[in-house]
Amino acid sequence: MSSRMNPSSKESGRVFSLRELSYMALMVAACVTGRLLFQGIPNVQPMTAIFLIITVQLGASRGMLINLLSVVVTNIYLGMGPWTISQLISFSGIIGLFALLRKAERFRRSLLLQVAAGFLAGFVYGLIISVIDAQLYGIPAFIPYYMQSLPFDFLHAVGNAGFYLVLAPVLNKLFVRLL
Repeated sequence: MSSRMNPSSKESGRVFSLRELSYMALMVAACVTGRLLFQGIPNVQPMTAIFLIITVQLGASRGMLINLLSVVVTNIYLGMGPWTISQLISFSGIIGLFALLRKAERFRRSLLLQVAAGFLAGFVYGLIISVIDAQLYGIPAFIPYYMQSLPFDFLHAVGNAGFYLVLAPVLNKLFVRLL
């Protein structure tokens, strides 16, 4: 883990400080609450944007951890099934892409680029989950199956962009205190 995140971790032997664990618990709570509040609007929820903002600001490992906890907790409420694995893999895929983009200084400094990438992440998520689900459920005709998901992917993309635009400035200020 980065010593930048937790300077005392080397001395104490802890991976995360109590302060960082508190911030991460708050992010999981925000993801769970946001997903449950917006469940009536298909594919529009702040969870994806929060994962991506965390990844840009704090790194992929923290984004993945928040992803894992948030998806499992929300699926306890909304229903657990084989789709949970598809969701975890799909979210991990877009978190991985954002981790790569994070390496570019221009990307880290540009909210507009991050919002645009968040928009595209809705479609990447949809493609990944469609490929996994087609295999998982034995769907023989992938193209028609995937084409049917595009309106929902578009809603996801628009939701990502909107939530990213609103939440990034707020969360970035919060993370400055953590850093």
